[in-house]
Amino acid sequence: MITLNDYLFSGNTVLKILHQYSEDLKASAIGEHNPIDLAHSNFLIQIIELLEHNDFLTSQSQRIKEFYKYMTGRYPFLAFTFKGRIKSLIRAEEKFNGYILEYIYDYYKANGRYPSEAEIKNSLICFRDLIAYRIVISLPQCHISQGKSAQQQELGYLYEIANVLPDFLEQRGFTAELSGMPAQDGQTGLDDNIRDYYRDYVHTPRPSGYSSLHITFYDNLARCYTELQLRTKDMDDYAEIGEANHFGYEKRQEESRSKRDIIPKGECRYFDDAYERLVRLLELDLSKVNVNMFRAINNQLINDGCGLFRGRQILPFEHLSRFQNDLID
Repeated sequence: MITLNDYLFSGNTVLKILHQYSEDLKASAIGEHNPIDLAHSNFLIQIIELLEHNDFLTSQSQRIKEFYKYMTGRYPFLAFTFKGRIKSLIRAEEKFNGYILEYIYDYYKANGRYPSEAEIKNSLICFRDLIAYRIVISLPQCHISQGKSAQQQELGYLYEIANVLPDFLEQRGFTAELSGMPAQDGQTGLDDNIRDYYRDYVHTPRPSGYSSLHITFYDNLARCYTELQLRTKDMDDYAEIGEANHFGYEKRQEESRSKRDIIPKGECRYFDDAYERLVRLLELDLSKVNVNMFRAINNQLINDGCGLFRGRQILPFEHLSRFQNDLID
């Protein structure tokens, strides 16, 4: 079986790794009549296209920059960052295989049988966050109103920004996509007319404690999907350097093992392949990897200049509060 790990030790560039892995996976899939590996190969081609033909990102980031400029005028007292990234190769590979595991496992538990090849393949068209932008806001201490907490005020601004965002971007060539999440009550802070577009992990955090607002857009000019995430600084810290970050790695290992216990090896070839690829990635010692523009001392100290492990940056904008010593009326 072909895995991404087989290509990470020869000093190649990420693009060459993607081309080789995708081509070998396609040839193997055709030879073994494996439609899931063929879909996997096509998924990798999407990443190749983003990295090789990314002129459209200039147009996209400029239109998203318009919202940044809107916020600098509307919220001069807030500090905030706009960041954009293309999902890293390792994270994309983890997500693709992890989703296969989850889909087959959930299907088996619900139906007492394994899904068909066509059902698995059809489930793999849901990846819409290969490009993602993040808005992180922070209210300086000097602007916190008496009797209110920083968290309360920041949440108010976060939802206010979220309520404006869909219409603002739709006027600039984006179309908001329905989230597909169950309807939530009116306590979320989101307006009724845009609530169905958001995955509100602030109102309902993930089991790890992760909190954020997520919304997906289709860019009609660039003809691709992109995700926007909105967080406060505390939410971002928790996700990037807090318990949610460590929880995610350990939880993925634990969940993979528990699914393996329910579905024995040999019963479903597609589960077996995805499980093997995922486990090998989760057990990867990044310090041993030899990829051009990548270096790791260990799995925490990493200098990634190629988007192998950490997403490739697109849009870094920072805005500092202009009135650090003034109070808001």
